[in-house]
Order: sequence, then structure tokens, then C-alpha cells
Amino acid sequence: MTSAALELDGVTKRFGATEAVAGVSYSVSRGEMFGLIGPDGAGKTTTIRLLCGLLKATSGSVRVLGNDPVGRHHAITTKVGYFSQRFSLYGDLTIDENIAFFAEIHGVSAYRERRNRLLDMMQLTPFRGRLAERLSGGMKQKLALACTLVHEPEIILLDEPTTGVDPVSRREFWRLLSEFLSQGITIFMATPYLDEAERCSRVALMSQGRILALDEPNALRAAYPDDLLELLADPQDAAVQVAARDPEVHDVQRFGERLHIRVPRGHAVAAAARLAAACSVAGVRVGSVRAVPASLEDVFIDRVVTTREPSAV
Repeated sequence: MTSAALELDGVTKRFGATEAVAGVSYSVSRGEMFGLIGPDGAGKTTTIRLLCGLLKATSGSVRVLGNDPVGRHHAITTKVGYFSQRFSLYGDLTIDENIAFFAEIHGVSAYRERRNRLLDMMQLTPFRGRLAERLSGGMKQKLALACTLVHEPEIILLDEPTTGVDPVSRREFWRLLSEFLSQGITIFMATPYLDEAERCSRVALMSQGRILALDEPNALRAAYPDDLLELLADPQDAAVQVAARDPEVHDVQRFGERLHIRVPRGHAVAAAARLAAACSVAGVRVGSVRAVPASLEDVFIDRVVTTREPSAV
């Protein structure tokens, strides 16, 4: 038995002239929480559908628990739970009835004890008689997760499960995932949220069908090539212009009301003093300027820019 839960080897998927997944190779260990991170159109959903056996790769090899998910689809259906972007609950069925329906289509007859445990874990027991169409967004997400898990899969494939969910429900959803991870379930999650990647043991940064980087979140941040300054200043547009004129500044990115400014490694202290002085001369009010560690968002932006630069030559 292979130690990998999921394996992709040189996988490419084309739709006509569009290459949605381009020569991707990596594996996910059993019991691991793995994050596939990238913007819309990066190839995340296509990757998950390849792993589910809903799409066949144009080239390369896909394996789920050692099985070809297309050629031996029957061998993985009871072992994989798939939570899609548009998970279809039945609005005219109750919570209990929805879970019963999904259990039965997976051929699970003795599901009632499992259903009760899931409802308790997700704090849905008091609402089990409520129609799905009358649930809040967060409750619908938790019910969809219960339906995904009722047949006790070894692997959960989650395609942007927290998109459109309020912050409280999103935090609760992650608590549940951590609990399932502790039970040995392998979790493969596609998400556009870089902060969610911090919770994964490893992440792959994906853009335009390609993997830009793959490692533990801490390792990816540590490999960031420059120092970063965080500048809080008003007006921000003028602060951007001041920073752009500094000969040592490599890049300026907006993060809400703050700017992230890249300077050569080891130059953060001198650059911070120089930028503060330049802002003062330009009439820009500086709230703070300080060195900060790189975030995964900084890493992602760096890898996208680095990947694009050679093609522009």
C-alpha cells in the first residue's frame, strides 16, 4: 500500500487551447492537511476534479490511494469525500433527511449513529428537523460537510469551502477540520485565502495552471529574498510615490491601509529611516514604519512576478 494518499505526476489538463493544469507533480501524505492556494482561474478546481475522477488528465498520472480515479473510480468512491464549490443540498429536505440521502447514495445503511455524532460535533442537533433552505450560510456549510463525511471517507477534497461564509462560521469550520485531521483523515483543500494556508502542514502556490512553490508555510516565508517594511502613512498614494523614488526599493504593494515595501536584505533599518524622512519632506504623515516578516501573500506575489519576468525578456 502506498504511503501517499494523493499523487500527481506530470499532470496536464487541456480544454481546447487552454491549459488549465500544466505539468503538475506532487504527492500528499496520508493524514496530512494540504493546501492548494491560488486566485480564481489558477487551476485549483480542475485539479480537484482530476483527483475525484470527474475529469481525465490529458497527460500524466493521477493516483488516489494508489488507484487511477477514472479507470478504477469504483475503488475510491467510498474512500473519498468531495465538497465542491456548489455543494447541492436539498432545500425541501431537513438536516436529517439530507444526511440520510447522501448516506444512502454511498450505500451506507447503518448511518444513524454516525449522523448523530456529526450533528453533535457540528452543533446542528437542535436544528435537525429544520429544512435546509431555512439554514444560515454557515449552517449550510456545516451540513454540507456532514453530508461529505457521513460515509466515513479516508480523504476529504474541499474546493473553496469557506468562500462567502461569515468570519465566525469560517472559524468554526476550521475547528471541525482540525478535529477530523486528528482522526487521521487526509484533507486536501483548495482556497484563494492565504491566511487559511497557514493552517496547512504544506501548501502549493498555484497560478495559471502551474505550481510556483511547494513547502511548509514557515519555509516559504523564510525563503523570501528581501526584507520587508510595513508603512502606515497618509495620504497613501503620495507615500507610494515616495517609496517608488527610493533607489533601494524593489517593490511596493498595498495591503489595506498599509504598504509593504521590499528592500535588500539587511537594509531594513536604514531604509525605514530614509523613507520616514522622505515622507516628511513630501508632506506625508507617517503613522509607523517598521520591519515585518513576509506573509504568504508576499511570497505568492514574489513568485508570480519572478515566474513572469523571464517570459518578458
